[in-house]
Amino acid sequence: MANIIPFKGLRPTKELAADVATLPYDVVSVAEAREFRKDPYNFYHVTRAEIDLPERVNVHSQQVYDKARENLDNMIREKILQQDGEPCYYIYELVMDGRSQTGLVCGSSIDDYNNGIVKKHEFTRPEKELDRINHILTTRAQTGIVFLAYNDCESVQTLIDDWKQEHEPAYDFTAQDGIRHIFWVIDDRLKIEAITRHFAHDVPCTYIADGHHRAASAAKVCKEMTDNGHYVDGKESFNYFVTCIFPESQLQIMDYNRVAKDLNGMLPAAFIQSLEKEFEVYRLGADTFKPVHPHEFGMYLDNSWYRLVARPGSYTTDPIGVLDVTILQQNVLDKLLGIKDPRVDKRIDFVGGIRGMEALQKRVDSGEGAVAFSLYPVSIQQLFTIADSGNVMPPKSTWFEPKLRDGLVVYML
Repeated sequence: MANIIPFKGLRPTKELAADVATLPYDVVSVAEAREFRKDPYNFYHVTRAEIDLPERVNVHSQQVYDKARENLDNMIREKILQQDGEPCYYIYELVMDGRSQTGLVCGSSIDDYNNGIVKKHEFTRPEKELDRINHILTTRAQTGIVFLAYNDCESVQTLIDDWKQEHEPAYDFTAQDGIRHIFWVIDDRLKIEAITRHFAHDVPCTYIADGHHRAASAAKVCKEMTDNGHYVDGKESFNYFVTCIFPESQLQIMDYNRVAKDLNGMLPAAFIQSLEKEFEVYRLGADTFKPVHPHEFGMYLDNSWYRLVARPGSYTTDPIGVLDVTILQQNVLDKLLGIKDPRVDKRIDFVGGIRGMEALQKRVDSGEGAVAFSLYPVSIQQLFTIADSGNVMPPKSTWFEPKLRDGLVVYML
């Protein structure tokens, strides 16, 4: 069963919450983050501290992590961020395009992560883990929230809904992208105990929706702290990682699309001819195409959009083989373009569905890529089924929106 704890969150003042809050560090480029460099309250000063250093500085150097610690200390000293006096739970609601999702921010157990109570569906990349490990160890803080999902649980939902109805939020603002963020602090001891108890009895497991690298990094920091003799009774803060847990029915997975940088030596006509062995290919011309059914794909190539439909028998029907990300990987990226491992191959890039089909077309028209593919999104039930089986999806299979904001609550070690 899910083992969660309240914690003393480090949070911005009500007046500054909207100014502090930023998108997660790993969905913005350095150039995008640098646009906020002159904003003294912006949390990119902590999560992307390279914006305060010369551009020649390696973003993974210790100098960057030291700057992050310095900036975090400054925000605490200047009372931009203040720590709650007692351990709390936090309710975080996000509203996007009229759709709302509400999660519980808490500390989730590293033991649960190691023992499979917190279930995974993706492999991680060592260099990305190391980046967050160094960031956590230097700042002594977990600055990014891991996005978890769980099967709908009426008892937990009732507790959360009751608190929302009976209390004013600590924060309520709409960000520049139009997403509304509402945040409550649960500071009542009896309510905290009830939430902890219901998770322990009624929620058998949780699933990582977004944040595999953050979770893996926190687990390795815990191991390092334990190996160095800091473990006493398991209640130390490093035995937990900060999460926001959402019920499955409130979540929406968007498409996660691909851009390949070359055609592996083929001309466009030869590439299309090769595709026809595994796909029905329909040329659409200038009209963008976003798939509306499983097993169909959009493709932008040589100034034209195409609709691809996977032929029956060209893929397996097991839980992983039936995924469109698997079909594209096996029958196109690997077989035709020679991209064997998309986790490490520099010839492929990934574009979240929130950016739209126009972003794919722009990448190809600009010369950054040779061909782009749009996919039908994975369902939350497919994610749960694969995680339950102990298997993993191909990398970059899921894109969740809206994104949690960094800086609204920090978990201090």
